[in-house]
Amino acid sequence: MKLTFLGSGDAFGSGGRFNTCFLLESGAKRILVDCGASSMVAIRKFGVDPATIDAVLVTHLHGDHFGGLPFLLLDAQLVTKRVRPLALFGPPGFERRLLDACENFFPGSTEAKRPFDLTVTELTPGGPHTVAGFAVFAFEVVHWSGGPPYAYRIEADGKTFCYSGDTEWVEALTPAARGADLFVAEAYFFDKKVKWHLDWRTLEARLAGIGAKRTILTHMSAELLARLGDVACETAEDGKSVEF
Repeated sequence: MKLTFLGSGDAFGSGGRFNTCFLLESGAKRILVDCGASSMVAIRKFGVDPATIDAVLVTHLHGDHFGGLPFLLLDAQLVTKRVRPLALFGPPGFERRLLDACENFFPGSTEAKRPFDLTVTELTPGGPHTVAGFAVFAFEVVHWSGGPPYAYRIEADGKTFCYSGDTEWVEALTPAARGADLFVAEAYFFDKKVKWHLDWRTLEARLAGIGAKRTILTHMSAELLARLGDVACETAEDGKSVEF
């Protein structure tokens, strides 16, 4: 697999980073994991052809994780002239929130005829769910967003990727990331305990028990970015690609 951090930032653009958006590839399969509000800018900056994206998998219903979808859909219709099917996946409540966002940003856009087939699927916890050839397991975590938030364990071609999404520490993260080839985890603060978010020290104490082969921190606040020299873990940055 190959993962590219198109966006590794928080909701506020700390460090000048784009909102969360990861490109995950395995062979000819390509999906986005989250598509935050700034994602179309990131997609263009890093030279990704949006017409080659097979699906988008959303962790939770905050704008910095799914707010780029109205722009991606309109781009597919008016700019890219997409003809390939596009599949969107997210937690319960995703379809209604997506329709509302599209209508709020671009009134009438949900009624316009598209030259491509669009499907929207709401995932239940567990799995495997098939997402563009990837096997996806959803684990409910804790992050208030108007719908159940998920961490995802994603498998393809003998490799495993896990993304925590946004969450405070929950025991579900251990089976979600256990033995993963790559675990991408939110670490919003260094050691400050904040409801609905992970801090580095809390995560650090649990990494040995998780046993992931490689861990990369993402969604870091300005406070954590200022202390990267104190963090004994690999960290994400926009445009970074890793193969595993």
